[in-house]
Amino acid sequence: QVRLVESGGGSVQAGDSLRLSCAASGHTLSVSTLGWFRQTPGKERDFVAAITWGFSNTYYADSVKGRFTISRDNAKNTVYLQMNSLKPEDTAVYYCAATKAYASISYRAAPSYNYWGQGTQVTVSS
Repeated sequence: QVRLVESGGGSVQAGDSLRLSCAASGHTLSVSTLGWFRQTPGKERDFVAAITWGFSNTYYADSVKGRFTISRDNAKNTVYLQMNSLKPEDTAVYYCAATKAYASISYRAAPSYNYWGQGTQVTVSS
């Protein structure tokens, strides 16, 4: 099993920055990809960013490209999401996710991930 714990959420104003952290524990050795998703009430869980564990290939939703940066620290088993120039539409519960799959994976699709954190609230005021 893999346990994921997010932290770093909070309430900020538009234009501010936040850094989310996701600490992974348990059987993490075979994790191939870590991703960030976000969800608002009444909407589906949307892809934000993903990073492969071995090669640090990164993927971003168009809505956050250029503003958000995903990174990881293998030694600490932690993935980060640096969020700059935050907008009110970034308000959501942010979830960290992980998968052990290498083939037939869509980094942008929530069903591709089988481990999830509890979520952390990010609120951006105008």
